[in-house]
Amino acid sequence: MAAERITHRLADGKRVSISILTVRQSARVTVAPVVGDHLATTETVGRMAKQARAVAAVNGSFFDAAKSPAFSGYPGDPLGILVTDGELISEAANGRTALILPEPGAPARIDEVRSALRLSVPDGASRELDGVDRVPGRIVGCGGVGGDRLAATGMPEQRPRHNQLCLDDSEIVAFTPDWGVHSPPGGPGSVEAVLDADGRVTQLRTPAGGEIPRTASTLVGVGEGADWLRSHAAPGQPVARDTNVTDTAGRNILAPGVSVLGAGPALLRRGKVWINDAANGFTAGTAAERQPRTAAGIKKDGSLLLVVFDGRTSASAGVTLREAAVLLRELGAVDAMNLDGGGSSTMVVRDRVFNRPADPGRTADHSQRKVAVALAVVPRPG
Repeated sequence: MAAERITHRLADGKRVSISILTVRQSARVTVAPVVGDHLATTETVGRMAKQARAVAAVNGSFFDAAKSPAFSGYPGDPLGILVTDGELISEAANGRTALILPEPGAPARIDEVRSALRLSVPDGASRELDGVDRVPGRIVGCGGVGGDRLAATGMPEQRPRHNQLCLDDSEIVAFTPDWGVHSPPGGPGSVEAVLDADGRVTQLRTPAGGEIPRTASTLVGVGEGADWLRSHAAPGQPVARDTNVTDTAGRNILAPGVSVLGAGPALLRRGKVWINDAANGFTAGTAAERQPRTAAGIKKDGSLLLVVFDGRTSASAGVTLREAAVLLRELGAVDAMNLDGGGSSTMVVRDRVFNRPADPGRTADHSQRKVAVALAVVPRPG
């Protein structure tokens, strides 16, 4: 692993400071997303890196933030797909771009992904599972399944809509210990099926909301989803869960050792600038703004680039998505994607902040915003 800082002059003469981590495919490290104590809270990149014993880390995915108009009450909830070591802990915003990290030694890749989850019981009944570890009925960033509607218009919407809110009054959402100690309190009529480690229902509680078993999970239903649980998830009943995460070729990419981090849009595809901002729910205006940005790139030899562009200062202007794509190509990337940016853009190397984060309201150069997920470089034993 190598870390360096460079300064680049943009076409209009303004400068941008760039922090670069290069991780060779042969390096004895694992690159994977890590979270803080729970999914429903935030932590600094530095603290998450230290907890993971990482030699370096950058901020990762977008997340539910208290200042967002779509906020669902749990700062830190990752928006879009998050898989760690083959386990899905946040469903996809279907069609958004993701970084796919296979088992150590295999090359990373970038693709658009979708998730499909289904519940089934021995009597033959089955139903879509709408989500994992998020507030039922509220899909921040949209891109969900079922009867989702855009909150602003009431119109049906299943495409990703960055920083916008979709609603669905009939859902079932699974909660795991990754979320935290307690599931969110549910409204009147909501139901929660508490499962043991074998997936067998131990109790139904209504309204939903309560302790999540440390070695198991729960299923929270609202609307028709609550009705389904009442009818098919009686105490003693086993409930099976089928989980698929597919790439654009339709292949299921879930397997032990695989991690997936969603964000987007894509920036490069096969060596060419390719920005699928609309498919990722971004507006043209957002894509054209110069901002601090974090990105991931993959070189032809399989090396992974983790890059932070500083911005919002006189010393570093930030970059547009197109400028980021061009600079990543100059750094040798053939495929690349955007991660979360703005005040979240942070790189930590050996317990020290390597770039200059620009979180509004913080004046110290090395202050860090708390975020949901970090992408960590962790040494492998041996």
